[in-house]
Amino acid sequence: MALPKKHRNRIAATAAVLAIAGGTLAVAVNDRESGSTSRAADRPAAGRTVSQEIEHLPEDSGKAVNLTIDDGPDPAWTPKVLNVLKEYGAKATFCMTGPNAQKHPDLVKQVVAAGHRLCDHSMSHDTRMDKKPVEYQEKEILEARKLIEEASGGEPVRYYRAPGGAFTPDSRRIAAEHGMRPLGWNVDTKDFERPGVQKILDTVRRELGKGPTILMHDAGGPRTQTVEALGRLLPELQQEGYAFSFPRT
Repeated sequence: MALPKKHRNRIAATAAVLAIAGGTLAVAVNDRESGSTSRAADRPAAGRTVSQEIEHLPEDSGKAVNLTIDDGPDPAWTPKVLNVLKEYGAKATFCMTGPNAQKHPDLVKQVVAAGHRLCDHSMSHDTRMDKKPVEYQEKEILEARKLIEEASGGEPVRYYRAPGGAFTPDSRRIAAEHGMRPLGWNVDTKDFERPGVQKILDTVRRELGKGPTILMHDAGGPRTQTVEALGRLLPELQQEGYAFSFPRT
């Protein structure tokens, strides 16, 4: 027996709602480990994380990685990192603290002159910023941005990376209102802990499938392992067909 028209319409409407929910359901993700809190308008493609789909996609199309270098600039290590990047024609985003940029404006200008990008990494690198008042977060973010831009000679700071991934909705809003895209990461090399060059490389190989944004450091202690690891990693990535890109803004 045929269903009355009003029941057929109701069933069709319900099916449409379910189809939308299945294909374009907005999801909220809070992933402290990847330094990312994202809202996705669509589900990520199979095998890809929401943070990769929404925040970390490279500007370059195709197979690419985003190299990000944190905590500098440092007079001992930033020039060495820059030399390795230059040798392989690699781009990187340098996430700088305000005081370090203020101390070493020559290095900030070298980073910019080499074609790399700038990222605000706060004033004091407080990994508990997410537990602090909004006024404190705003001061940490905006004072650092000001010092980095001044040190660079006016180059825009395109990204904000919360220390330790301690993002909050307020810190993201503050960054966005001042032209900075919140920037997390997909691959934490743990180079800060100096685990050995081979372990750094193994971590990248193991975790690169999570997404393209790689976290390394050029300050905060001896970075010999980081420099050596970069010197081995970059040609390997090139041989595997990767380009070096920037995160989308």
